[in-house]
Amino acid sequence: MPLVDRYGNVLSTSSPAARDRYVAGVDHILAATHGAGDAFVAAVAADPDFALGHVGAARAAMYAGDMVGAKAAIGKAAELERGVTPREAAHIAVFAMLLSGRPVETRAMVRAHLADHPRDVLVAHVCTNIFGLIGFSGHPGREAEQLAYTAQLLPHYGDDWWLLSVHGQALCETGQIDPALAMMERSLTLNNANANAAHFKAHALYEHGHATEGLAYLADWISGYDSRALLHGHLKWHEALWALSLGDSESMWSLLDGAIAPGASHSLPINVLTDTAALLYRAEIAGVHVAPERWQALSDYAARTFPATGQSFADMHAALAHAMAGNGDRLAAYITCSNGFAADLVRPVAAAWGAIARQDWAAALDSLTPAMADHARVGGSRAQRDLLEFTWLNVLLKLGLAEEARRAVLTRRAALAASAPVMGLQSAG
Repeated sequence: MPLVDRYGNVLSTSSPAARDRYVAGVDHILAATHGAGDAFVAAVAADPDFALGHVGAARAAMYAGDMVGAKAAIGKAAELERGVTPREAAHIAVFAMLLSGRPVETRAMVRAHLADHPRDVLVAHVCTNIFGLIGFSGHPGREAEQLAYTAQLLPHYGDDWWLLSVHGQALCETGQIDPALAMMERSLTLNNANANAAHFKAHALYEHGHATEGLAYLADWISGYDSRALLHGHLKWHEALWALSLGDSESMWSLLDGAIAPGASHSLPINVLTDTAALLYRAEIAGVHVAPERWQALSDYAARTFPATGQSFADMHAALAHAMAGNGDRLAAYITCSNGFAADLVRPVAAAWGAIARQDWAAALDSLTPAMADHARVGGSRAQRDLLEFTWLNVLLKLGLAEEARRAVLTRRAALAASAPVMGLQSAG
C-alpha cells in the first residue's frame, strides 16, 4: 500500500521514516514553526531518492534565506523526477519555476496544478499569506483575489487548522474581522502551535483596536514560540506597536532591540527591514525621539540586504530608511525606480519620504496623496500599511489641516481613530 502525506497525497517513497519526517517538515512550514529544515534533512537521509523530500528541503532553505541551498535541493529533486507520480512531477516543476524568479508564471502553474490536486498543500501554500505570490502580485484588488483563492480551497480541506488560518487571514484583510477571528480561534483549538493563526488573531484584535487585549494575548502565546522561528520577530513587532499605542515607549524599545532590529531578529531580511523601519517612523510620528544613528544603521542594513530595487514592499521601507538617514544618493534610486511589482507606487512614496526628511510638508502631501488610493498593491497587511495611513495623517496635521486629518482617519481607519498613535491627532478637530 503506498505511503501518503497528511492530506492523502501519494508519496514516492517506501520509507515510513522518510514519510513521517516529510509530513513533520510540511507542518512546520504551514505553522511557521522552527524545525522544517531539520525535518526535511532527516526525510532525505532516510530515503535519498525521495524527490519531494528534496523539494521540502528547498522550500525550507528559501525560508532560511539560503537560495544557493534551495536551488541545489530543487536540482536534486528534478534529477529524481523519473521515479515519481505525475502529481509529484508537477509539484517539482512549480517549485523549480518559483526558484527561477518567475512569479507570474508560477502563479499560473499553481492554479492549474490545484485544479487537479487541490490538496497538494505545499503548492497551495505558495499563493497564501501576506507575503505569498498573490500578496506580492501588485494587482489591484489583490486582497479580494486572495480571499477568492482560499475560498476555492476551503471545500477540499474540511476542518483543517492550516486552511482555516489562511482563509481567516484573507477575511481579515477584506474587513471581515469577526468571521476571521472565529476562524483563528478554531485553528488554534485544532493546533495552538500554529503561528499563522496566532499572528492573524493578533491582526484581528489590532483591526478592532483592542491593544491591551492583543498585547496580553500575544505576550502569552509567544512565550512558547522558538525565537529562531520565521514569525518570531514579526510577532514581537506587533507587541511593540501595541506598546507604542499604549504609551509604553520603554517596552517598545526593548522589543525592538531584543527581537526585531538587525542583529536581534532571526526573521528574513524583508521582515527585519520593513518591521524596523515602520516601527521607527511610527514612533517618530507618535512623538517618540528616534536617534539619527538608528536610521543610519538601518539605511546601511537596507543597502546590504536589498542593494537593488525590485521588491516593492521592501523598496518602500528601504527608501524610508535612506531618507531619514539623510542618504539622498541611496534614496534617489527609489524615486526613479522602474522595476518591481508596484514601482509606480514606490516612486511617489519615496519622494514623500524625501520631502518629509526635509520637513517640506506640502511637497510630501503632493507626493503621498496619489499613493493613498490603492496602496494595497504595494503589499503588506492593513496593519503594515498603517505606516502610510498614519504618515498621511501626520503630514495633514503638520500643514494645519486638523479637521481633514480627523475626517480621513474616521473614513479610512475608523476602528483606530480613538487610538492611532499620531501626535496631535486626538486633540485635532
